[in-house]
Amino acid sequence: MDIDPEYLNSVVNQLILVASLLAGFSIAIVANLLTDKTESKIHNRIFKVTILTASCFLVSVFGMTKLVMMTTKGYPKNLSPITLEISNQISAISFLLGIVFLCIDIGLFGWTKSKKMGRFTTLVGILTFFLILLTLTNIEK
Repeated sequence: MDIDPEYLNSVVNQLILVASLLAGFSIAIVANLLTDKTESKIHNRIFKVTILTASCFLVSVFGMTKLVMMTTKGYPKNLSPITLEISNQISAISFLLGIVFLCIDIGLFGWTKSKKMGRFTTLVGILTFFLILLTLTNIEK
């Protein structure tokens, strides 16, 4: 699919901001979990999912930064459609995986408190995921 480089540059600049904030947020949670001395299955799962979340958002930030560089006027090399597409795909997939893992994190956090809170946060995580999917869907008449 051919995307205008100027449009891609503009969109990617916005996504870099979002991905950077979410990566930083995830890394802050990881740092908090590292200092926590609690050893349980749920804490270990939260830790693993949060590491995946941060990693995905970091990959997307660097991939999108490459896209911005490639689509900015004055880029010193010829714009390769294949390289552009690969960077775009990797960035988009890692960003979406980051969102999936973040929603899983939201669902897991409540289970550290109680079953009732766990059910609530699981429901919120699932609802959040579906609402994000809905906003990303292009519905045409």
